[in-house]
Amino acid sequence: MANRRPSFPVRAAVKLFESFGHTYALLPFSAPRQCNMCGYTGKFRHAGLYYIRPDAICMSCRSTDRERLFALYLQKGHWAPDGKSILHFAPEPNLVDRLKPRADRYTSADLLVAGADVAWNIEEIDCEDQQFDAVVCFHVLEHVDTPKALRELKRVLRPGGKAFLMIPIYEGLDTTYTNPAVTGNEERHLHFHQSDHVRLVGRDFRTQITDAGFELEEYSAETEDIVRHGLLVGEKVFIATRPQ
Repeated sequence: MANRRPSFPVRAAVKLFESFGHTYALLPFSAPRQCNMCGYTGKFRHAGLYYIRPDAICMSCRSTDRERLFALYLQKGHWAPDGKSILHFAPEPNLVDRLKPRADRYTSADLLVAGADVAWNIEEIDCEDQQFDAVVCFHVLEHVDTPKALRELKRVLRPGGKAFLMIPIYEGLDTTYTNPAVTGNEERHLHFHQSDHVRLVGRDFRTQITDAGFELEEYSAETEDIVRHGLLVGEKVFIATRPQ
């Protein structure tokens, strides 16, 4: 059977996205996915502009693929928030609902968005040493001085405490790409794929974590769970533990 040509409105929309420099994929909805956060089964929505993430958003609870990956990590019994003191940067609402009721103390932090408990700069966290058992920090470190932020996360964690980190990582890059001369929004889009990113993170992110004094583990979902829950292939949770 010949491939069916997209309709004119779809082709026009693709051209519009391309005119803004976005890579856009003509992707239909796939078979129904299962949300492991709210229990919904059905069609998911794609996400992304520069790169499309197929079936990334649950149509019921609006959870993202990264939220569902961390929820899966918790559901598999790898770690539990019960009784812990947790610091959560750029808090995702669905994860707040998972973590806050079970934590002994929960603190949300965001320097730019109102509504968080504290407006803390992750590069200079305004609290004393060893205050938290865990830090949750997803897709924040690419916006800041990553090594400096990692040192701050270690400082505020108690011995044995864990920082749960997710970041867009380019495994094909040996070293993280930064360029202080790139400052404008258009230039950052060109160099870093987003106007508020300041780096393309390479696989040396692991070395950055261990250089900050952490022990490192990684968690990836099994293929069956990736398909079932609409997760991003290759996405990892980096678990950085402050040594005892």
